[in-house]
Amino acid sequence: QVQLVESGGGLVQAGGSLRLSCAASGRTFGTNPMNWFRQAPGKEREFVAAISWSGSRTYYTDSVKGRFTISRDNTKNTVYLQMNSLKPEDAAVYYCASSHYSSDYERGAGAMDYWGKGTLVTVSP
Repeated sequence: QVQLVESGGGLVQAGGSLRLSCAASGRTFGTNPMNWFRQAPGKEREFVAAISWSGSRTYYTDSVKGRFTISRDNTKNTVYLQMNSLKPEDAAVYYCASSHYSSDYERGAGAMDYWGKGTLVTVSP
């Protein structure tokens, strides 16, 4: 079992920044790829970013490339999502999720093993 707890969400003006954190406990964190997804009201949960277990490989959805950065600190069992130049369309509940393979994000939310409960990001125009 893996427990994931997100934090760092909040209200920010367009153009601003937030850093989300996801603290993991339970099974060994350092061996699992980690992912961020988001879900806006009335929309499906969508992939945002993923990072390999070592942190050497990262993946992003096109809409956040150049603005968001995923990173991890395996000594702290934590994965981060630095979000810059936020836009109103980035507003959503952000979830972290663990997976078995780094490429699992390509198969969408259904391929994730464990989920956190999410943290809300609101972006005002």
